[in-house]
Formats: sequence, C-alpha cells, structure tokens
Amino acid sequence: MTTAKLFIHGVPDSPAIWRPLLAALDLGETPVAVPALPGFTASLPAGFPATKEAYAAWAVGQAEALVAAHGPIDIVGHDWGALIAQRVAMLRPDLIRSWAISNAVIEPEYRGHRIARIWNTPLLGEIFMALSKPGKLAEGLAAQGMPADIAHEEAAQWANKDKRRAILKLYRSAKGLSFEHDWARDIDKLPAQGALIWGANDPYVELSVAQRYAANTGTPLSVIDGAGHWAIAERPAEVAEALRRFWAGL
Repeated sequence: MTTAKLFIHGVPDSPAIWRPLLAALDLGETPVAVPALPGFTASLPAGFPATKEAYAAWAVGQAEALVAAHGPIDIVGHDWGALIAQRVAMLRPDLIRSWAISNAVIEPEYRGHRIARIWNTPLLGEIFMALSKPGKLAEGLAAQGMPADIAHEEAAQWANKDKRRAILKLYRSAKGLSFEHDWARDIDKLPAQGALIWGANDPYVELSVAQRYAANTGTPLSVIDGAGHWAIAERPAEVAEALRRFWAGL
C-alpha cells in the first residue's frame, strides 16, 4: 500500500510553497494532505492560542486523520513546519513511518535568526509587523529564491492581521527559536526513520546547524547546492530526488 504523505509549511508561508515540490514528486494516487496552519490563510479559529504546543497538537490531529484512513504516514515539513513535524514524530511515533524536514530542525544550540528575535520582542515585533508591506515582502521573498508567483501569493496573505498576530504568538511561545529547555530534550524520542534536506545557502538556519544535528544524531543529510531557505521551491527536482531516495530505503 502506498504510504500517505503529510506536508506542513512554515512561516511566513502557506500550502502554496509546496506546489513546485509536489509537481516534481508526481505522487499520483498517493494520499496527500497539505493543510494550512491555523490562522495563516484564514482567520484564527476561536480560542486557538497559536502557540507552538497548539500547532503541534493541531498537526497531530492532521496526522491522526490520515492514519485512520491510510495507516502510518510519511510527514514532511519545512521551516516551522519542520519543527512541528519533528514534534509530531516525538509525541506520536505510532503515527509515523518516516519524517523528513527541510531548513529547520529542533537543535539545542540554535538560537534563532535576527527576524525571529525581533518577532519575539514585545512592541518591536508589533512595529515590525505594522511596517511590513505585502509588496516589499514579495520582493524580498523572490530575491531569496522563492518563485515570483508564489512570493506574490504568500505576500498577499500578509494583509491577514490574524496571520501576523499568529506569527508573533508562535515565535514568542518558542522564545524566538530556542528549544534547548523543552522540545530538544525529546530528540531521543524521534523515530529512527528521519532525514534532513537543506538548502546550502540558507541565511536563516545555516547549513552548519544541520551538519551539527546530523553528526550528533546520525540522521542523513542531503545538501541542495545553489539553494537557500526555500530549497523546496527553488530546487524542487533535487529535493524530490532526495525524498524519493529516502522513502525507497525505508
């Protein structure tokens, strides 16, 4: 039976970021779920706190639904979606056949990038959000390698105040991007069937972070040369090949 796939996007993205990779994978009849993080493409659900724990619990629910219909799944995450995917695998290894993550990892020594630290800071984060305009965001994302059509689509969603509010809550729940005192303590609970796929030129989470994690845990690392943070959309053919090799070896 073909293993169902769950893809979880990151910040400031939406499910649109997966389109190039899904096209390159050409999964055919494989069951695939590509949900939007709550609050990212629509209003925040009533009572949803938008913390890292809340998003992890939401993702567990997404995985449970797929597993109920198709059995244990392959979960794939990028950026914050990578962190959430790893957390799902830690909390519910019974749901997971494998996990594969791109350009973010729960790693005890990583302390977050500059923008993460800004978003983590009360008032400063709100000012940043208020001054961030969709047009400039689209230009910035495209300049960093995101396909221009997806960059404009992602930037258009920036007008959603709930999305910006959710991002601030999410980063503050993680103290910027520091997992040393909580999630990183559960790394040994991860299923062994995991893989890292990394854009070599990522300015937010440097390749050295992935290399350190791979060396410490024995997790295989595929480096995508000539790509940055959004390798999944910049070099979808190479990322797809890395995923196919990984899945074929399970």
